Amino acid sequence: MKKIPILLLPFLFSNLITLGQTTPKTEKGWSTFSDKNYSVQYPDTWILDRNPQMGMSFVVLSKLSDPKDQFKENVNLLIQDLKGKNMTLKSYTELSEEQIATMVTNGKLIESKTRNENGSEFQKLIYTGDQGMYKLKFEQYYWIKNEKAYVLTLTCEASQFEKFKATGEKIMNSFKFK
Repeated sequence: MKKIPILLLPFLFSNLITLGQTTPKTEKGWSTFSDKNYSVQYPDTWILDRNPQMGMSFVVLSKLSDPKDQFKENVNLLIQDLKGKNMTLKSYTELSEEQIATMVTNGKLIESKTRNENGSEFQKLIYTGDQGMYKLKFEQYYWIKNEKAYVLTLTCEASQFEKFKATGEKIMNSFKFK
């Protein structure tokens, strides 16, 4: 009887564990990024940054469309700790809408509606604003879960929003809590 080298045992054990877990089905040409609390899918042509700046948990970036293009459309996740603040989805949305009007240069709210999909209630906002030389359009989904706000944002140059909207929403709609 042959002995299995000890180095292979952890590998075999981890494979057995993985076989018993369900993972999100990933569409061809797409990848899945999983964290302990959530997963999200994104096109293989986009670039995942798991260590972005400004407190984001991740960002997936489109490629530049031509040599003159200077802005990478992106989807990012920001998680805010709300412990002790007694924030509901409604109160968080109201605060966010106020901040769009007062803190975003030329901020203009276009749409705000509560949605419920897959048993999870969230807020969908679409708004525009300027950031430096860029005129941007944003689509955001907000969830309040376990005293945290999960803010998933599609950010596009306003002139490119319609071009990237379908892919951006597909990424955002793939976001799932574990």
